[in-house]
Amino acid sequence: MLTSESQFETAKASQYLQQLCKHFAHKVEASCDAHSGKVAFPCGTATFAASDDVLVMTVVAEDQAGLEQSKEIIESHLIRFAFRDKLERLDWS
Repeated sequence: MLTSESQFETAKASQYLQQLCKHFAHKVEASCDAHSGKVAFPCGTATFAASDDVLVMTVVAEDQAGLEQSKEIIESHLIRFAFRDKLERLDWS
């Protein structure tokens, strides 16, 4: 299994976590509360953790293609949702 993580510093971490999970729940299995969430994409699994000022996103996939696809799905949606924060891209490790 491959893993990648990104952090987004924002005062709206919990709001974005819930917005992402609720959006993804229309198409895939997703669950969340104000501080944590999990989304099961066909290509990988994402977990989210929100503190007062940071949203941490972790992706786990069986292969590199699944990892990259999962990261792209999360990043493209978060960029749209966080346009007021002027997010342009996420740095993944």
